[in-house]
Amino acid sequence: QLQLVESGGGLVEPGGSLTLSCKASVPDSTYYTMGWFRQAPGNEREEVSCSLRISSTRSYVDAVKGRFTISRDNAKSTLYLQMSSLKPEDTGVYYCAAKRIGSSCSDGMEFWGEGTLVTVSS
Repeated sequence: QLQLVESGGGLVEPGGSLTLSCKASVPDSTYYTMGWFRQAPGNEREEVSCSLRISSTRSYVDAVKGRFTISRDNAKSTLYLQMSSLKPEDTGVYYCAAKRIGSSCSDGMEFWGEGTLVTVSS
């Protein structure tokens, strides 16, 4: 059973930056498709960004393109999400997720972290 542990959330002012990390409990995460999802208060959970297994091909939801960057260090089994120019609407619980099979984060993930709260407010 893969375990995912997120960190890096917190309170940041609008326009600020924050980097989230997600550590997976495997020696090498190369063969896992991994992604970041978020859930704002009163909203459903949505996909934010995805990094495909092996190729590390990246994708982003339109709302964060140009502001967020997903990256991974497979040797450390860690997924990152660099967030800049943060807006109040980016507020929510950010979840890391992973799966062993599949070329998309949109059709279901196998493993989930507990989430880390990001609050963008002045």
